[in-house]
This record gives sequence, C-alpha cells and structure tokens, in this order.
Amino acid sequence: MRFGSYSVLPGFGPTLGFSLLYLGLLVLLPLSALVLFAINNLTAAEFWQVIGSPRVLASFRLSFGAAFVAALLNSLFGLILVRYTFPGRRLVDALIDLPFAMPTAVSGIALCAIFAPNGWIGQLLAPLGIQLAYNPIGVVIALTFIGLPFVVRTLQPVLREAETEQEEAAASLGADRWQTFLRVLWPTLVPALLTGFALAFARGVGEYGSVIFIAGNLPMVSEIAPLMIMSHLEEYDYAGASAIAVVMLLISFILLLLINKLQAWSWSRIGGSRI
Repeated sequence: MRFGSYSVLPGFGPTLGFSLLYLGLLVLLPLSALVLFAINNLTAAEFWQVIGSPRVLASFRLSFGAAFVAALLNSLFGLILVRYTFPGRRLVDALIDLPFAMPTAVSGIALCAIFAPNGWIGQLLAPLGIQLAYNPIGVVIALTFIGLPFVVRTLQPVLREAETEQEEAAASLGADRWQTFLRVLWPTLVPALLTGFALAFARGVGEYGSVIFIAGNLPMVSEIAPLMIMSHLEEYDYAGASAIAVVMLLISFILLLLINKLQAWSWSRIGGSRI
C-alpha cells in the first residue's frame, strides 16, 4: 500500500529485491542448473529410457505413494495429538521435535532397532508373520516418523487461536461434539491441515537417510527414488541421476501446487463465510 510516492513499509523495495535475489541464488539457480544439465546431456530417447525402466518406475511409485500415505497418517494422528488432552501429553509434545534434531541416519537405526524382525516390537510380531521392516511398510513408518512434527507444529497455532466461545455457542444450541467439530472447528483447521500435509509429503518424497536402513532396498520392492539417484551417482551416471531428479522435481512441484491451490480455496471459503 502506498500513500502518494511513499510506501507504508520503509525499505520495502530493497528488501524485496534482496529476498528475490536470495531465492534465485539458493533455489531457482540450482533447480534450473539441474534441468539444463539433464537437457544438455540426454536426448529425449535416453531420458525416457532412464525414467521408464522398471526399477525407476517402481521407485517412483514407492516414494510418492509412501510419502502420501505417511502424510495422511500424520494428518490424522497429528490432529488427535494437538486437539485432545491425555496423560503424558506434555512429554509427547516435547518429543515431537525429536525428528528435527536427530540425524536421519540415527533415526533409521533407531527404527530398525524397534521394528526389525529382531527388534523390540518386530520380534513380537515376527511369529505372527507380520514384518514391519525391510519392505514398503518400513518406508511408510520411517516417513511417518520424520513427517509428524510438520503437521503438529502447523496445527498448534491455529487451535490455540480458535475461539472456544464458538464451540460453547454450538453446544448451547444443541450441537453434539461431532457436529461442533465438523461445522465449527473443521473449516478453520482445513487450510493448516493442508499445509502440514504438504510439508510432510514434501519431506517424505525426498527423505533418504532414515529410510535406507529400514527399507531393505530390495529391487522392485523397497527401493526409493532417492536411492536410485544415489545408485546412478555411484556409477558416475550423472545424466541418469539428473533425469530421475528432474522427474521427482516436476511431480513434487505439480502436487504441491495443487495442494496450495486447494489451501487457498479453503482460506477463501473461510473468509467468505465470516463476512
């Protein structure tokens, strides 16, 4: 907003220019270099040959599918952890940020110690024929572990600012708890929930360190796309690695764009309903 020739925010022009330069150097330039490297070193036929191989396609399905499932689980359990009180909630809340602080390799080793066939929980389920590690289930477990903080920390400020008077008014008008949640709380939570989902999904798609230990890395079964990139890099096939990375970048960008559009639509509905 401007009054005459002056801006309400002093220094807005230089600040905006510095922010765009910072964004361009740290985000746009590396991503553009990745795309240009793939274009300059691969023909169209070679590009499709790399990304169309059965192992690469299987890794795409696993990475995006497991990240989607893990983000859904985090959205559900994150909402429960934030919304309801239960014994030990403060301890759980303090542990939520642990995946942020732990190195991903440590997270993977810890998950193996728990869910591997000889782990604390895995050895109890192994006689029943249930295996939680070295398969796609292990990938989902790892991505759920590292993605939960994104959902919880996104929802907490929204619930703290929610007006309890609206819930009390709905209850006084005869609404039960389920109706109050759907008609009063849910419309307010949807944008934040979508944001947390998007962050958890984006983190899960690119996760590597915590997954490779518990996944088993079996070809066509539990190989994730980042592992395929690393395999090509170890073979000095930089063009092939860049091709897989470009596809991951494109799919992730499209999915996040759709989620952001849905989030903006949710915010507009909330704003319109309050006017």
